[in-house]
Amino acid sequence: MTRILVADDHSLFRDGLVSLLEAAGHEIVGQVGDGEAAIEAAARLNPDLVLLDVSMPGLDGLQALRRIKAERPEARVVMLTVSDDQATLFEALRAGAQGYLLKSLAAGEFLTMIEGLERGEAAVTRKTTTRLIEGLSRTKEPQAEVADQLTVRERELLVFVVQGLSNKAIARKMAISENTVKYYMKNVLQKLGAQNRTEAAAHALRTGLVSLDPS
Repeated sequence: MTRILVADDHSLFRDGLVSLLEAAGHEIVGQVGDGEAAIEAAARLNPDLVLLDVSMPGLDGLQALRRIKAERPEARVVMLTVSDDQATLFEALRAGAQGYLLKSLAAGEFLTMIEGLERGEAAVTRKTTTRLIEGLSRTKEPQAEVADQLTVRERELLVFVVQGLSNKAIARKMAISENTVKYYMKNVLQKLGAQNRTEAAAHALRTGLVSLDPS
């Protein structure tokens, strides 16, 4: 059961989200309607996950995200938004968000994304991941020397990460356990200097480690 703090200034949406999460077995430890309250509640309640609306009065979601991450770097934060603006997406992930979900997402897919966080997956849909990767890979950079530090298996893992596969699916593809996938993923993130798997995938494409068209 995940302990969740919900921060959104639209009470009707917030109430519906809380009901959905509670029905799925999660514990809602707090509900707030602005960025300042989200920062205070995150520090006081120490939730497992903060669901943070991008657009809120006072401090917006991105400002609150940076403050929460500064105070608790280990905090898991997923941004909620009505817009798939690419610049905001980039900024949120660079600031350390573990996910970026549209409010129009179907309930089942939303819950799947949230549950994936427990397996070390980013809460980002394949469509959003594709847009992010395409945006970051438009300007190719010379392949960094860090690429030489990756093992064959870590490079193989990166291919599947770029394809948007879950840890479970990658484990099947590579014939290894999910724990081993997480171990490889941790090493890859460290070597690439990436905050999360989506950023690692974008880096892999941008530097030519992985191609969008492997053929």
